[in-house]
Amino acid sequence: MIVPRREDSLRLGSREFAPGEFALMAIINRTPDSFYDNGATFDLEPALEHLARAVSEGADIVDVGGVRAGYGPEVDATEELRRTSDFVAEARSRFPELVISIDTWRSEVADELCKLGADLVNDTWSGHDPELASVAAQHGAGLVCSHTGGIGPRTDPHRAAYADVVADVINTVTELAGKAVEAGVRADGILIDPTHDFGKNTRHSLELTRRLDELVATGWPVLVALSNKDFVGETLDLDKDRRLPGTLGATAISAWQGARVFRAHNVAETRQVLDMVASIKGDRPPAVARRGLA
Repeated sequence: MIVPRREDSLRLGSREFAPGEFALMAIINRTPDSFYDNGATFDLEPALEHLARAVSEGADIVDVGGVRAGYGPEVDATEELRRTSDFVAEARSRFPELVISIDTWRSEVADELCKLGADLVNDTWSGHDPELASVAAQHGAGLVCSHTGGIGPRTDPHRAAYADVVADVINTVTELAGKAVEAGVRADGILIDPTHDFGKNTRHSLELTRRLDELVATGWPVLVALSNKDFVGETLDLDKDRRLPGTLGATAISAWQGARVFRAHNVAETRQVLDMVASIKGDRPPAVARRGLA
């Protein structure tokens, strides 16, 4: 069942993002085996240095995770908290206005990190823990509602098939959003995420990008996590360290179609793309405008 949203405002932490304003979410992986950076921000000090750089380059949100999304060694809730709690506490202290997002599917982890100041629960595993929405509601935090095609945490798709992948995504994420509102989560703090690659093959992710306006039409703010993903790599036949141009192309397409939040590894480049799209759309004035005026 598609549950529409009737509001335009998006409120996360102390920030309110107006219609037409793109929010950029930087990624901090507190894992030794992260997909993209191979553990570069596993230790606290490098993670905080990366955070400061991301904020200076235009990040509005930081998303911190303590468990690799794909296959790997078991990480229990205690270890996940050990990896993330010090960063969340320090980030909250250093950047009071920054929106802090936590990438977890576990309600017990979300509960502790929200106590430390997290503003948004990024549930990339599509409501696997049914208590997660209640935890977000209890703390007044926002919630990301995602789509994985029914697969569980840390598993890859196998022969994923949909009659209509976009319809399946819309039905899943809007139903989760409706349940979140029923659980007490603020409607203006809920985002929907088509969750590229998760439970999908490359053609599915391309189709979702091409038809993203259909998700936008539900009225729920759309988050896209495109950065250096496998669908970009397979489309262009490139390794993960050469996928930035393809990522930025997909980012521009998604922004033009109305996505609101963009999860990215490469903050400075993504900020420039989002600012350019916003200016072309007429939602942002040029930073300077001298040409032809003298």
